[in-house]
Amino acid sequence: MAKEVKNRYSDKELEEFRKLIQEKIKKAQEQLELIESAYRNDSNNGTDDTSPTFKAFDEGSEVMSKETSSQLAIRQEKFIRDLKNALIRIENKTYGICRVTGKLINPERLKLVPHATLSIEAKNMQK
Repeated sequence: MAKEVKNRYSDKELEEFRKLIQEKIKKAQEQLELIESAYRNDSNNGTDDTSPTFKAFDEGSEVMSKETSSQLAIRQEKFIRDLKNALIRIENKTYGICRVTGKLINPERLKLVPHATLSIEAKNMQK
């Protein structure tokens, strides 16, 4: 008797992935809020009464910090969007299926990268 090849994850497995993803979304949103609050509160580090040289250095540092915070916020927003898209794939029962090979993505990979849409095999083909 031939071994049956699974073409999708079971509803029970999908529910486990849903919980994992929802927890990751919650943590990612908390981190995004921290990044945004740091960005908003970064405007004055109390250098008003210090030497002009230090103030210029501090303002340069502040601009760099704001750019870094902005980049982090953008990455975090993309991560949250990717996770929410994964929840949609769970609803459609297409979650965990490689968009290139059509095979199931290894569950261990999905636990580490729950928004993955490519199997390792497909990812390696891209290189």
